[in-house]
Formats: sequence, structure tokens, C-alpha cells
Amino acid sequence: MSNSGDLKVSSRGQMSLPAATRRRWGLQDGGDIAYLDLGNAVILVAGRVESLRRELLESVTDEDWELARTGFGDPDLATE
Repeated sequence: MSNSGDLKVSSRGQMSLPAATRRRWGLQDGGDIAYLDLGNAVILVAGRVESLRRELLESVTDEDWELARTGFGDPDLATE
């Protein structure tokens, strides 16, 4: 099974996930998908947007938060 591919969006804004992906995500009979629009990319996650937020927050370490708070080593960025 491929972990990537192209999807086509219909004129009604619909798209279909491949059957193998639906099986792996447990969506054979339908289900919820959360999305995050990054501007030049979209992230899709099985479940609701609350689970997407939780997964993203849990993936950021305390060290990551500290680096962000201090501007990733750029003092000017830290004050913006």
C-alpha cells in the first residue's frame, strides 16, 4: 500500500480516500476526518479536530516550547 498519492477534488468539494487508507484508519463505513490548513499544505487526521489539536500539542516537547519562547536563538524574533 502506498502512503502517498494524488486525490481529485470534485466540483462539489468532495474527495475520496483510497480503500486501503480507509481500512487502515477504520473508516470503511464512513467517519470523521480533521484537517489543518497550513497555507501551502493540508494535514488530514482520522478523528475530530479536538484529537488533532491534542496530538499536535502532545508532539511538542518542553524543549520545543522553550526554543519558541526564546525566538529560536534570535532575540528580535523572541520579542515579536
